[in-house]
Amino acid sequence: MAKSTTRASKAKKKPDPKPKLSLRRRVRRVVWGGVALAFLVVVAAVLLGRVANPPTTAYMFSESRRLGGVDHQWVQMDRIAPVMARAVVAAEDANFCEHWGFDLNAIKAAIAEGSNRGASTLSQQTVKNVYLWHGRTWVRKAMEAGITPILEALWPKRRILEVYLNVAEFDEGVFGVAAAARHYFGVAPDVLSAQQAAQLAAILPSPKTRSASRPTPYLKKRAAQIRAGAATIQGDGRADCFES
Repeated sequence: MAKSTTRASKAKKKPDPKPKLSLRRRVRRVVWGGVALAFLVVVAAVLLGRVANPPTTAYMFSESRRLGGVDHQWVQMDRIAPVMARAVVAAEDANFCEHWGFDLNAIKAAIAEGSNRGASTLSQQTVKNVYLWHGRTWVRKAMEAGITPILEALWPKRRILEVYLNVAEFDEGVFGVAAAARHYFGVAPDVLSAQQAAQLAAILPSPKTRSASRPTPYLKKRAAQIRAGAATIQGDGRADCFES
């Protein structure tokens, strides 16, 4: 009888089985696990991009398939004329050295004008060109907004500008400043003049409808503004972050 009692008491002392998670909690764990994994993948991709040059981009790849090939050659920043870098910053993102990926003043001005022209920074454009796809969908915009601060935190400004200059489209099937310098002026990117650089920067908003070597009166006026802006940011220190 004593042994039976002892066995019964031991049986009673067995711990209760671990309660099962509710469906809601399991779904929540899966969702947050997926978010954490996606974040780590993005961080890893951005870290890799800091040291490894992207061989192509989604847009470049699609254009290559459509056209049967593209003109693209990677060139290091120290082989690009400094005036070219300044011209692009003056044209596309004059406060490039002063913001953390988003130019709030430009965004406010764009909202006031009822358009998004001029609100996209070079950092945002680099994220779009290298990691995402072209288009105006909210999904793409949301992803761009999420990745841009990570890029700013992990890449120096000089690297951001270097990558941008090497993947930007300058004409149909012409990508990067090295290909653009040869295509329009028959020169290497390190010997571009201030005027040539300004004309290349002037076509960036619409490279398929503008020509740097055959500028319209509007493009000449725009290039003159960019050339003056490039000199200004050199003088007031807004070019220091990528020229040091």
